[in-house]
Amino acid sequence: MKKYNFNAGPSILPREVIEATAAACLDFEGSGLSLMEISHRAKNFQPVMDEAVALFKELLEIPEGYSVLFLGGGASLEFCMVPYNFLEKKAAYLNTGVWATKAQKEAKLFGEVVEVASSKDKNFTYIPKNFDIPTDADYLHITSNNTIYGTELRKDLDSPIPVIADMSSDIFSRPIDVSKYGMIYGGAQKNLSMAGVTFVIVKEDLLGKVSRPIPTMLDYRTHVKKGSMFNTPPVVPIYCALQNLKWIKSQGGTQAMAERAQQRAEIIYSEIDRNKLFVGTAEEDSRSLMNLTFVLKEEYQELQDEFLAFATGKGMVGIKGHRDVGGFRASCYNAMTIEGCQALVDCMKEFEAQH
Repeated sequence: MKKYNFNAGPSILPREVIEATAAACLDFEGSGLSLMEISHRAKNFQPVMDEAVALFKELLEIPEGYSVLFLGGGASLEFCMVPYNFLEKKAAYLNTGVWATKAQKEAKLFGEVVEVASSKDKNFTYIPKNFDIPTDADYLHITSNNTIYGTELRKDLDSPIPVIADMSSDIFSRPIDVSKYGMIYGGAQKNLSMAGVTFVIVKEDLLGKVSRPIPTMLDYRTHVKKGSMFNTPPVVPIYCALQNLKWIKSQGGTQAMAERAQQRAEIIYSEIDRNKLFVGTAEEDSRSLMNLTFVLKEEYQELQDEFLAFATGKGMVGIKGHRDVGGFRASCYNAMTIEGCQALVDCMKEFEAQH
């Protein structure tokens, strides 16, 4: 039976990316050594790092003055590193879910934090709009896509202060205007790579402005200066990222990814809205193209376990919703196929016909 991977993260990757990475783990470029056992200082690994950075810049059209870094610690460590490096007096945070809340919590350890808006009042089912951005804040932090609640901010904000964005789950799913951001970061285990590496895009002239001393490893300037090689980087995940960046380019880049994301979302959301058993959880104008969340209507709640078992039996993997929302979640990252989305829709239709 064919499996369709709707996991929220770590999540689906193109098969050719997995195979290329697996092959390199057996024998890296004919060296007779595994990618897992070579030195990160080896002459044949530096080109991997260089090409990954170059493709990052090419695919996102990153302007001059920005560095691309590959670090460890996941987005959760960035929650701390961001205020450590940028918060001098006050920071502004847009609260759209669990991860935004966690980022805001860390920032409070370093200075004043202003919550410019929150959608907590409706269990984060929408993206707040028309909020005021304090011009005296050092930066505005946003989480562009909310994997748990199925909401997404799909437009680049115009802001009077630097915008710092956690794009863990929607990077490379659409074109973005990097010049509107002071920094973009995220865990790689959705649209970029396997788990184990964190990406950072940072505007260099914003660094070094805080008065506090910063530990060496937590100072972005350390990693800019050393080209992500200050300490041993996560070699295999970076190689996997390179293969995925090559795949994105071969498929037509971020514009093609955006068009596919729209197609996938239209297929599944149309069925959610049509089907008599299900209802979407996010407000329509805030719906994510990456994580599509839905539940059984109130009168059919007793069918939840039955549908999960039915869908799993049809090859749908990872569609159980997060406990904060319940129901179901179809995560449709770049590597998800139209075939997979249609298979889920067929599954929903068949279950409806049975009930």
